[in-house]
Amino acid sequence: MLGDIWSSSELAAEQLGINEIKLSFLRENGILKPGIHWKSSPLGQNKPWKPKALYNIKMCKNIITKFYFEENYNIAA
Repeated sequence: MLGDIWSSSELAAEQLGINEIKLSFLRENGILKPGIHWKSSPLGQNKPWKPKALYNIKMCKNIITKFYFEENYNIAA
């Protein structure tokens, strides 16, 4: 784990029980918000800069649980 809050996408996906593609999809489509659920990490990266995302697993878990609950509720209704 990188620090106490922010984790790599590999670790976050593992802890959240989803794959990195789904995690990236949630970030790119605005479900996971920058600064709350994820942030960019420029550490150790050369130009051209392609920052890796770091995730707050606790905050991501809250929103992913809510997202999947609402998605499944809407399908069942």
